[in-house]
Amino acid sequence: METVTLDGLDRALLHALQVDGRAPFRRIAEVLGVSDQTVARRYQRLRAAGVVRVVGRTDARRLGEVDWLTRIRCVPDAATAIAEALARRPDTSWVSLLSGGEIVCNARSQVRPERAELLLGKLPRTPRVLAVSAHYLLRTYVGGPVAWSGRTSALSPEQVGRLRAAAAAVAGAPTAAPVMSVTPDELDRALLAALAVDGRTPLAELAARTGASEATVRRRLAALVADGLLFFDVDVETRQLGFEIEAFCWLTVAPGRLAAVGRAMAEQPEVGFVAATTGPTNLVAGLVCRDIEAFYDYLTERLGALEGVGGLETAPVLRSVKRSGVMIR
Repeated sequence: METVTLDGLDRALLHALQVDGRAPFRRIAEVLGVSDQTVARRYQRLRAAGVVRVVGRTDARRLGEVDWLTRIRCVPDAATAIAEALARRPDTSWVSLLSGGEIVCNARSQVRPERAELLLGKLPRTPRVLAVSAHYLLRTYVGGPVAWSGRTSALSPEQVGRLRAAAAAVAGAPTAAPVMSVTPDELDRALLAALAVDGRTPLAELAARTGASEATVRRRLAALVADGLLFFDVDVETRQLGFEIEAFCWLTVAPGRLAAVGRAMAEQPEVGFVAATTGPTNLVAGLVCRDIEAFYDYLTERLGALEGVGGLETAPVLRSVKRSGVMIR
């Protein structure tokens, strides 16, 4: 990956995308006080360098599906090959290689999958896989539609408000309907497939790919977003923002405190992902810290101060093999 030095404008652009991943360059330029061409050039430079990607993602529950957190412990010299095999699967959205020959990944399936569809049934039957466990993600406090607050805070509240107001005007009011199974039609599936690769694919290109008019594509995207089925995630290379340490931690929290601890961690800038899960531990988090000292301080001071945490396991991330649905080379 190319090393890129981010200046204030780059960070403001990343923050603007976090607010609205499909905001037109013209609108971002107006908020930042620069030209459309400047914003477009900066974005293309950052995207080409692998610093940022905007991807369209779907809400599993709206599709009658469930997200699984899977932990696989391997013989250390086999971990990379197994992680890369998992990353090539279409039902995994991210795969991380941890210390000690462990892999953690997110996979999606029907709530009650057929036996042949189970991720566990498709793992290599080899003594190189020492242990496997898979658990539902029950409630996500940060991750998915809820963005990591620690990315950047380059924009003023007034600038954020302008971007959010414009995005709301385009998308329309969110639905108040309860979560239900939604079956996308052929047009929806084609749009979702294209946006999963590049969430900023222009309307004209989406229309050309699907054979629908731009007006139809615009209305359908607005409906999918308003329904809660589609959201746009901004994947940022954290090291470019000065964060050197990534780690996962598994917590055992008193059941009565689970929601409170999850919500509290969601407000902490070191937490890029946190969710309640089934299994022997009931909360999992992905941490992003400036350095080893900051990691230690977070565990002992901020996390350690939360009432109800009874147990903690941590593991550093050695390599992100797949992120936001794309393999990382």
